[in-house]
Amino acid sequence: MPESAGKATGCVECHTMSCYRMEKRLPDGCLTVAVGEARLDECLDLYRGDGIDAKIARAAAEVEGLYYGKLTRAEEIIAFARRIGARKIGLATCVGLASEARIFAKILEANGFKPYSVLCKAGALDKGEVGIPEELKITPGCHESLCNPVLQARFMNDKPTDLNVVIGLCVGHDSLFAKHSDAPVTTLVVKDRVLGHNPAAALYTSGTYYKRLMEPGREL
Repeated sequence: MPESAGKATGCVECHTMSCYRMEKRLPDGCLTVAVGEARLDECLDLYRGDGIDAKIARAAAEVEGLYYGKLTRAEEIIAFARRIGARKIGLATCVGLASEARIFAKILEANGFKPYSVLCKAGALDKGEVGIPEELKITPGCHESLCNPVLQARFMNDKPTDLNVVIGLCVGHDSLFAKHSDAPVTTLVVKDRVLGHNPAAALYTSGTYYKRLMEPGREL
C-alpha cells in the first residue's frame, strides 16, 4: 500500500448522520461542532446575501424540497435553471455523447432556453502537442485530438452562458472545465463506458463483481 494511504476520516466514518435532522446527539469529533460558529457564519453570509451563491443555494434547496424523487436529473436542471434566471445554457459535451447532448438541447429549446454546445475535441489539437506519446493514444499512429475543456469553457465564457451543463466529460477534464467556467456548472451525465454511465454501480458491487476495487496497493 502506498505510504500516503491511510484510513478514511471525516463524515464517511459517521453512521448517525445527526447533522441531517438533529434528532440525535452529534457524535464526538463531528465536523459540525469542530467547524465553529465563525466558519458557519461565513457560509450563512453567502447563502443569505443577494449574490449568485445565495441564488444558487436557495434554488437548489427549493428544487430538492419540491421535487425530491419526483423529477429526472434533466428535469431538475430545467427547474434549477429557471430559478436562477438562466436562459443561455452551455453544454460541455464529450464527443462520444454528442447524440445525448443533441437530445438535451432539444429538451432545453422546448422549455424556452437557448442551448449552446461545445464538443471536447474543439480545436482539434493532437495529443502529441502536449507530450502524450503515441503508445498512450487510443489509436496510435494517427491524429487523435486532445480533449480541450479549457477551450470549451472559454467559448462559453465568451457568449456568455448563464449556466453550464457537463455531459460526459472525462475524469479530470470535467475538473478543468469547472475551474475555467465563469458560469455555474452542474452535471447531467457522468461518463462510465463500462457501467453504462452509472459509476455508482461499481460501489454497489465492490463486494462482489468489483472486489478488485478493494485490493490494497493495486496500481492503475
